[in-house]
Amino acid sequence: MSYERFAYLYDELMKDVPYEKWVELIQEQSEKHHIAGKKLLDLACGTGELSVRLANKSYEVTGVDLSDDMLTVAQNKASDASVTIQFLQQNMAELELIDSFDMIGIFCDSLNYLQTEEEVKQTFERVKQYLNRDGLFIFDVHSLFKMNEIFIDQTYTYDDEGICYIWNCFEGEFPDSVDHELTFFVEDEAGKYDRFDENHTQRTFSVETYQHWLAEAGFQILEMFGDFDEALHPQSERIFFVCKHI
Repeated sequence: MSYERFAYLYDELMKDVPYEKWVELIQEQSEKHHIAGKKLLDLACGTGELSVRLANKSYEVTGVDLSDDMLTVAQNKASDASVTIQFLQQNMAELELIDSFDMIGIFCDSLNYLQTEEEVKQTFERVKQYLNRDGLFIFDVHSLFKMNEIFIDQTYTYDDEGICYIWNCFEGEFPDSVDHELTFFVEDEAGKYDRFDENHTQRTFSVETYQHWLAEAGFQILEMFGDFDEALHPQSERIFFVCKHI
C-alpha cells in the first residue's frame, strides 16, 4: 500500500471518526487500572490525531508509524498544537526502541493492516518488551462479522467540496481479509480533478485467536468489549482488548 498522497487527505476523510471516544477510553482505563505514569506509545499513529489529543491531556507521547508521509503530517500537527511528541518511522512488528512505556495502544483498527499471523504475534511480543510491568496494552480490531458481513462486496462513495472517492471492498487473499480499492478525485487550483488510486488490505482473526496469542506473549486480558462501551455480541463491529503486562 502507498500513503504518499493519501496521507494529506486522511484527516479530511476521517473527520467524523470519534477520536475523543478513544481519548476518553484511554483515560478511563488508566484510572480504572491504577496506571500512575503517563508515558504512552501510540503505535500506527498515522497523522498523529490521537497523539496530539493525548499530549494535550498531559500524556508523554511517542508516535510510531510505517509511513513517512503520515509522520510528516503528524509532526506538523504537533508543532501547530505546540506539543512535544517524538515520532518514529518503524514497522510495529519490528519495533526497536530505547524507552519503555506505561501504556501502549494500537488504535483505530490499525492492527488489522498486518497481513500474517506471524506479524500479529511478533507485534504482541514487541509490545510486551517495551511495556512496563503492570502497564496497559489497549487495542481495537474489526470483528469477523464486520469484515465478512459488512465490508465484503460493498461500495461506498464520498463527495465533498474538492474531494470525491469511490471505495470498493472485495474478499481478500487471506481468510477473513478485505481488499479496499479506493479511487480519489481531488480538485486542483485550476478547478480540474486529479485522479489517483489506493489499495489497502485488512485482516482480522477470531476473538479466541487473539486471546491465545496474547496469552502466549504473556498478557493478562483485563477486559474485552465491543464498539467502545457495549458488551460483546455476534454483531459487534469493533472489538476492544485491554491487557496487562504480567
